[in-house]
Amino acid sequence: MTRVGQRRDTPAMPQPDARRPPEHRGGQDRRRRHHTRAPRALQSTVLGLPLLELRCGAIAAGGSTVARADDGRVVFVRHALPGELVRARVTAIATSYLRADAVEILEPSAARVQPPCAHAGPERCGGCDFQHVELGEQRRLKAALLAEQLRRLAGLDCSVLVEELPGAPNGLGWRTRVRFATDGNGRLGMRRHRSHDVEVVEQCAVATASITATGAQRAHWHPGLEVEVLAPVAATRAARAPSAEKPGAGGANALVAATSRGGRWPAVAPRLLAPATGLVADGRPIRGPGSVRTEVLGHTFRVSAGSFWQAHSHGPTVLGRAVLDGLAPQRGETVLDLFAGVGLFSVLLGSAVGAHGSVLAVERDRGACADARYNTRRLAHVEVREAHVGPALLASLGSYDLVVLDPPRQGAGAELMTALVELEPAPRRVAYVACDPASFARDLAVALRAGWSMPTLRAFDQFPMTEHVETVALLEPPGPAVPGVPRFDAPPAGRGR
Repeated sequence: MTRVGQRRDTPAMPQPDARRPPEHRGGQDRRRRHHTRAPRALQSTVLGLPLLELRCGAIAAGGSTVARADDGRVVFVRHALPGELVRARVTAIATSYLRADAVEILEPSAARVQPPCAHAGPERCGGCDFQHVELGEQRRLKAALLAEQLRRLAGLDCSVLVEELPGAPNGLGWRTRVRFATDGNGRLGMRRHRSHDVEVVEQCAVATASITATGAQRAHWHPGLEVEVLAPVAATRAARAPSAEKPGAGGANALVAATSRGGRWPAVAPRLLAPATGLVADGRPIRGPGSVRTEVLGHTFRVSAGSFWQAHSHGPTVLGRAVLDGLAPQRGETVLDLFAGVGLFSVLLGSAVGAHGSVLAVERDRGACADARYNTRRLAHVEVREAHVGPALLASLGSYDLVVLDPPRQGAGAELMTALVELEPAPRRVAYVACDPASFARDLAVALRAGWSMPTLRAFDQFPMTEHVETVALLEPPGPAVPGVPRFDAPPAGRGR
């Protein structure tokens, strides 16, 4: 059997404009094989290329393994694990690399498991990248990917431990916020990987029972909709959204927000949607409340349709504790909360610094600001400001003792990070909450080059069955080291740059 790097009798892989018939391999193969589930459409060759036999290497950003084709091009292979020998079908061609799906596993990794979801696999649901990976190995792969990004982009060598979150010991049933799409028949499902096609999913394996209880996946929808379901499970009875149903009824404290193309929305609510579930269409409440309630560390939060909230049922609590532990706020201190969202960290830190302290929460989304003002209404020393977070904003503000930075996936960016680390006087500590290792590492590099250090870095498996990982880093300005506290300092000049 041919392996990557060996000569082979078949012709070299054709260039992107070539067309070749499918290649069929015959003969007996005594090696153990795992056949990845695939629809009938995969039985024919895609893009005119034969199946590639590849030895898979390390995990790359996005969850694919990295392999090399016989012509030297990099191949990003989904549904594979490091070290595996696979047959892969090319799904996309770029100038310097290929994308492929592993459709046959010739030499499986010991960490390979049967995917718990029937919708996982090539050309299927694009929501989970690691369904075929044992849970402990998932966390090890995420730790390795995070460490690699820190080394490559920030020039920093450090070991990383990805911590398991409570509530999902099997990696399933943790997601309280799910985004669906409807197919041409109005059925709800997930988009396939790098595609607009919809894989109809009647029950998402990683969603909580509260998502299923809304009936959204059984409802009759119109084609061409984006449908987000939000159903937090940590709400107390007092925090539940008003409902005609008795407390605890199916679909209570849940919200379905549907977005149509061009704002064309039917006048009636979808059939089979749970009566206690709120419905918002194109930003307009159709039925019930336009928000849900949830509780974090003794504080109740309102989250409206369109406002961001962490998807994992225990995510807000775990991240809230991590930020509080890292910043160690003192009574009377001042706090700047950037990209504040609905005010999760502003409320927690506002309570910690007390009435003699202050918190300025900055968020550009108007709806999230409205939620943040509602959530901080009992904290008179917390101000919510609707504004763009950028260098100009920082230049207009005074000094703060503590800063929370929780940017979107693309990160804070070099300009904002430069403005932050150049503040005079510098904040005592900065907590950076990140959901993308690459953008975080690039931002961290700016701080390290300015002489800042990273005393602690925590990583959380907030998205089991996917390659995503959440991190909370503590940054400190230049100054004397604290005895007994490890420091991840800036690397020597030129290293890793």
